[in-house]
Amino acid sequence: MSRIQALETLVVNKIAAGEVVERPGSVVKELLENSVDALASRVEVDIVEGGTELIRIADDGEGIHPDDLSLAVTSHATSKIRGSDDLFRVRTMGFRGEALASIASISRLKLRSRQAGAEHGSELAVDGGQIGPLQPCGCPVGTVTEVRSLFFNTPVRRKFLRSISTEFGHISEQFTRIALACPRLAAVLRHNERMVYELPPTDQVVDRLRLFFGSDLADRLIWVESQTDSARLWGYAGHPSESRSTRKCQYLFLNGRFIQDRSLQHALGEAYRGLLMTGRYPVAFLFLELSPELVDVNIHPTKAEVRFRDAQSLYRQLLSTLRTRFLTADLESTVSIPAGLQLAPQRPAVDPKRQLDLQLELAAWAKDSLAQWLPPVSLPEDSTRSFGQIGTEPLSADGIFNSAATYPGLQTHIEPGAQPTWFPAPVEFGAADASPSDAEGIMPGAGGASAGPGSPVRQIMQVHDCYLVVETDEGITVIDQHALHERVMYEHLRCRVIEGAVESQKMLVPQPLEFGPREVAALLENKDLLSRLGYGVDEFGGTTVLLAAYPAMLAQADHSRLLADIADQLAAAGQKPSRRDILDSLLHLMACKAAVKAGQRLKPEEMESLLAQRHLIDDAHHCPHGRPTALVLTRTELDRQFGRLG
Repeated sequence: MSRIQALETLVVNKIAAGEVVERPGSVVKELLENSVDALASRVEVDIVEGGTELIRIADDGEGIHPDDLSLAVTSHATSKIRGSDDLFRVRTMGFRGEALASIASISRLKLRSRQAGAEHGSELAVDGGQIGPLQPCGCPVGTVTEVRSLFFNTPVRRKFLRSISTEFGHISEQFTRIALACPRLAAVLRHNERMVYELPPTDQVVDRLRLFFGSDLADRLIWVESQTDSARLWGYAGHPSESRSTRKCQYLFLNGRFIQDRSLQHALGEAYRGLLMTGRYPVAFLFLELSPELVDVNIHPTKAEVRFRDAQSLYRQLLSTLRTRFLTADLESTVSIPAGLQLAPQRPAVDPKRQLDLQLELAAWAKDSLAQWLPPVSLPEDSTRSFGQIGTEPLSADGIFNSAATYPGLQTHIEPGAQPTWFPAPVEFGAADASPSDAEGIMPGAGGASAGPGSPVRQIMQVHDCYLVVETDEGITVIDQHALHERVMYEHLRCRVIEGAVESQKMLVPQPLEFGPREVAALLENKDLLSRLGYGVDEFGGTTVLLAAYPAMLAQADHSRLLADIADQLAAAGQKPSRRDILDSLLHLMACKAAVKAGQRLKPEEMESLLAQRHLIDDAHHCPHGRPTALVLTRTELDRQFGRLG
């Protein structure tokens, strides 16, 4: 008796269903792609119990001819290709001809369809792969597909399904992908008769992004576009502040089909290198238009994986497009205080004329009160002196207490029509009557720019020996001194390494350094790499190496500790990293270790120099590890928090 035998068609379809239909979301994906291929302009998706009980998809497409309904649920029957050559120029979403047959074999399927011009529609029922008779029915132009009791005859598969909410989440994701790829398609999604999405047709993908992901994210997207001889790339890349902990918010479409490609995902990650913290992933919605002859989509039954004829050129195009765009984009991180954390209730703005009248009235009252005030006779003499000798202060010509003698810069005399000033004038760092301790780290604007006559003095203030607060035209900017200096050091080091011009300072007497055996081996193995960074390392014997030279621009760094960290990193690399990755990682480490630290007090000229260099580097918005270097609090936000907006 022969041990090899042909499987029945029903068994073959169930095997194929295991590849095509993983869960209810897979059914929705296949049926929505059929609607798109049928040139539908509207599609409605109704789901019951996460798709396990009912999936109904109705479209207004071209419909199916009655003679083709029985073939539509037959394995490997399709209208989208004719021969093997067509597999290499697929222009439709589906082409394998096995989705409907696979779905019908593990569910109770019902198809109703009518073409334009037909008097009535046709209905076909398939129960677990058993095809019923074709019957006439009434239905609108288009196709209605109902899938009930999914996996009813494969209970093991049904047990592997997750909760209803989880399965509906996968359905919603498939719906989102189709809606983004086809923005001109009006789409409706309902779950348990509750409306979830009702999307009108639109010509702008960003309109769909607002509906799916919210206006906050949509407003932080950056438009990108590039064109080559063979491919066009366009779409939106997320601002670095909109990163995610997974890649789930990365959408890449090829000719309207959602795909997953490791090479392009890697290029996307490389484009954001240095802009995101470790473990964070960028947000992107990118669309690639490519001739079908240049891509093979027949890799996997789910059609999510593709193979490009020239993957390297697409990799370079994606990387260079994003990097070039980031150089001209505003990557500042803006602070927005939630409404629930308002410092004061918002009230209508006060009329400026009324406010001036009140201030003049208050000033007149203050003059009269001060003129009549005398110190209490019971105050001891030392108490009077401790209050600045109030009782002996000189009087002005009109007999008013001269407060300016005690509080320099405080104006109490207001000319008619003048705007009163109630706070001390800004203290300029280095003034003759002000010491550095009195200034509290406040100084004129960076870069040596002095304010002209009548112009406001730009201020810099160091807070907690960690942050620099800078006044700008837009509001105030809070800068992380370590993060900014780290980026400056990284850019300088990187440019020197690329140019091969890292200046190295040789030591008169080489310094012996002790490391573990693994660290010593790692340092000596990468001597050439370290020399490109300006370090000269020689073998001495045992667990000792000699430091013969160091980078001249890092003269103030602790080279023994820095080399120890470099050795640890080189020795800890589990897999063999590329030379470029090692070099970039070491540049990050050197910049971090050599930069000023949080808690380090800066001199006025050091603050000026740091802020001046901020405008001389390509990306001053993020440190090499992806942390933002500055946060902007706009004047509008300040006015809103203090109730100055009407």
